Amino acid sequence: MADEPQGDVHRSSGLDPEQLGFMCGIEVHQQLATGKLHSRQSGELYDITVDTLPEDWPRFERRLRASRGEGGAVDVAARFESKRNRTFVYAQSPNAGLIELDEQPPLALDENALDITLTVAALLKSKPVSLIQTMRKTVVDGSNTSGFQRTSLIATDGVLETEEGTVGVDVVCLEEDSARKLDTVATSHGQQVLYNLDRLGLPLIEIATSPDVVSPDHAKITAMALGRVLRQTRRVRRGLGSIRQDLNVSIGAGDRVEIKGCQDLNWIPQIIRLEMARQLHFYRLANELRTELGLPPLPPHRDLDDSGVETKVAQAVHDHLPLALHDVTSVFAGTSSGMIVDGLASGSVMMALSLKGLLGKLGTKRLDEDGAQLPRLGRELAGAAKLAGVKGIFHADELPAYGITADEVDGVRSELRLDEGDAFVLCCAPDWQATLALEAVLGRARMAWHRIPQEVRNVVVKKGAPEDGTTAPMRPLPGRSRMYPETDVPPQPLAAEAWQTVLETLPMSDSARTERLVSYDVSTDQSDQLLARELDDIFCEHAEGLPAKAWAALLLNHDEEHPETLAGILALREAGHLSRDHMERIIAAHQGRRVSMEDLKAFCEEHDLAPADIGGLEEVINGIIAERLDFVKERGMGAMGPLMGVVMQAAGGADGKEVSALLRAAIQAVLE
Repeated sequence: MADEPQGDVHRSSGLDPEQLGFMCGIEVHQQLATGKLHSRQSGELYDITVDTLPEDWPRFERRLRASRGEGGAVDVAARFESKRNRTFVYAQSPNAGLIELDEQPPLALDENALDITLTVAALLKSKPVSLIQTMRKTVVDGSNTSGFQRTSLIATDGVLETEEGTVGVDVVCLEEDSARKLDTVATSHGQQVLYNLDRLGLPLIEIATSPDVVSPDHAKITAMALGRVLRQTRRVRRGLGSIRQDLNVSIGAGDRVEIKGCQDLNWIPQIIRLEMARQLHFYRLANELRTELGLPPLPPHRDLDDSGVETKVAQAVHDHLPLALHDVTSVFAGTSSGMIVDGLASGSVMMALSLKGLLGKLGTKRLDEDGAQLPRLGRELAGAAKLAGVKGIFHADELPAYGITADEVDGVRSELRLDEGDAFVLCCAPDWQATLALEAVLGRARMAWHRIPQEVRNVVVKKGAPEDGTTAPMRPLPGRSRMYPETDVPPQPLAAEAWQTVLETLPMSDSARTERLVSYDVSTDQSDQLLARELDDIFCEHAEGLPAKAWAALLLNHDEEHPETLAGILALREAGHLSRDHMERIIAAHQGRRVSMEDLKAFCEEHDLAPADIGGLEEVINGIIAERLDFVKERGMGAMGPLMGVVMQAAGGADGKEVSALLRAAIQAVLE
């Protein structure tokens, strides 16, 4: 028999994963450094916002609807999205063609992307499939113009070694990335969402682990280990947004929730702990509500649920909380609430939903000991409403507030004929939207008597970073009806010989790369930076004949430049054709371009960039010291600084390092 879950929701850091029956798996989605997966368009991304979107980019408007899968059923998540009454506008970037617009059949998998995915699968000791079948995964949030995402299973049953134990790898897939959302605008008939198509179709590796993660901290360790495996290929994209982690989290008293938006690995433990606390809170709330209605308690573990009992509870709750919507706009005819005044002036109505017996159960904003918002039913109801496109709701536990007065609260209670313990929810929006939002609120309120629903949630982000690690609902968790075969892409056999070639050409391990750099005369810091920034291959390829420390420094400082050009510039300096002080000038003159040694040398000669003649330089230095002999004898070696500038000005084009050495020697000779 499962034990009653223990722990203080106010102190999520103290929750015991083992006692709570914690389960967690990770999904990583990594962009590959290739062109697009099914269209052969370039993989270039454009730094575009809604305010800088070029006017000459064509735009196309679409509406999407959910269709039945191969089994004849409509996926639950797709059915939910289709109710949201949204239209989608797509901005066609220069790397988006007919395939991205869903007006031409897709091409076969990009060979380079497939090779990278097979390499990652081999590094994870996964078993490849013998036949690659591309599938369609229903997506109707508008992020794919076709209404589905193409995904192909590449390998299964892998292993990832971490510091806290082995984590199984269930699947390695190759799939298309989605379009990038630029803006969402509310209209009188629903929301309009604007997408940029530059990212649509980029290849993603999806790696899904088994639920072998044993703690919130282990989840972070696992995500970092997966990232190291991916970067070992040196063929994946880097930078913000190029890798995304999804967390599948549950405790025994709760159920599986998929959390998206975990881009910063340092936030993963906090996000998971808060989800554990949320599930624990709503398990306890469900039993409190059941007790008040005289219903059977919810078992301490989902495996003990009785479907017959839950059906009876659902019917009792349905009868207890009927759909009772009321237009209470008249109550707010003279309101002083600015947001309500603006809403009513634009044609909205104030719609109310009664929630029998829930007064005091919806909650108000309170923080845990770490400053994160504590879970509360009112926040879940607001999340459900926002999915219908409204900005939010007002509920009885937090009123009067927001400019809503006590008299207006009493007016609503009178209109709804509420008893003392009854709550209500208000929504100010166009009639159709307020109705949809409050229907969603009612559905979520009825769930409060049950175990938390399986759903996809998103980390709440404010100003580009997680607000506190809490999450908000996005959509129901997809079901089996979501996936069906892609008939436009023929199945692709994976030959044993091709897999053997992958196994024989695996990339170097991190330890081997570190060992390789040991053979070069570079500092430990330079070695660490070359590895961290994935520049070690470039460094080694061009290092022959160059001073290692200088080459490492030049590459690290100018990694955006063409490496062959940088190596040529350093070689010219070493050969005496280029002054050290003119290196930045020649780099800037050939920014980002591949330039031959001959052309670089010609540039140096044309612009007189060679170091000054050392013999002539000595004469210049000796002359300057002779003119300032008293100053030199008075200041001693302290004269170095002031005289350095004088010499450099007199000997234009001289190498600063050479000047420093010769000036030091000349001053010392005078002082001896």
